[in-house]
Amino acid sequence: MVADISADQVKELREMTGAGMMDCKRALQDAGGDLDKAVELLRQKGLASAAKRAGRAANQGLIESYIHFNNTVGVLVEVNCETDFVANTDDFRQLAKDVALHIASPAAPRFVSREEVPEEELDEERRMFEAQAKELGKPENVIPTIVEGKLKAFYEQTVLLDQVYVKDDSRTIQQLLDELGAKVGEKVAVRRFVRYKLGEELD
Repeated sequence: MVADISADQVKELREMTGAGMMDCKRALQDAGGDLDKAVELLRQKGLASAAKRAGRAANQGLIESYIHFNNTVGVLVEVNCETDFVANTDDFRQLAKDVALHIASPAAPRFVSREEVPEEELDEERRMFEAQAKELGKPENVIPTIVEGKLKAFYEQTVLLDQVYVKDDSRTIQQLLDELGAKVGEKVAVRRFVRYKLGEELD
C-alpha cells in the first residue's frame, strides 16, 4: 500500500535536500512517509548518479581563501561546478569555505587526487612497505595485500579527496563534494589548492 504523502512533507523534504518535487514525493512513498529514510534514499540515488556526472566539464566555480586565526597558515583553493548559478549559491560557497578550512587544518593534504601523486613517490612507498613486511617475517603471498592496505592509508594521509573531513569524520572530502553534486545536479570538484605555512617551503 502506497503511503499518503502531503504537500507539506514533500516541501519539507525538498527544502532539506534540494531534490525535485517528483523525486521527493517518490522517495517519501518508498520510505512509507519516514522523512529520515526518504533523505537517505535521495542521498543514495544522488551518490549513484555522481558517477555519471564525473565525466562532465566543470569550468565555473570560485576561489576561496582561508587564513588561520593566528595568521600562520593560509590556503587558496579552486572549487568548480558546471554553472555560475550554482557557484553563486550559499551551499556552494559554504562547501568551498569548508574545503579551505580542511586544507588549513592539521590534515594538511599534499595532493588533490590520487592521480596527482608522482609515480616515483608511490614506487618508493611500495618498496618501503614491502621491506617492512619482509622484516616482520610476513609470508610472500600476503605481502601485496599488506602493501595495498598501507598505500590506502598513505592516500588517506596525503590526498585531499581521500581524507576524512575534519568537521565530520563520517565523511570524506570526496563524499562531501558528491553530496552537494547530488543536491544541485552538477559535477562539483576541487581543481587545485595551495597551502602556506609560516616558515615552511612549498613542495
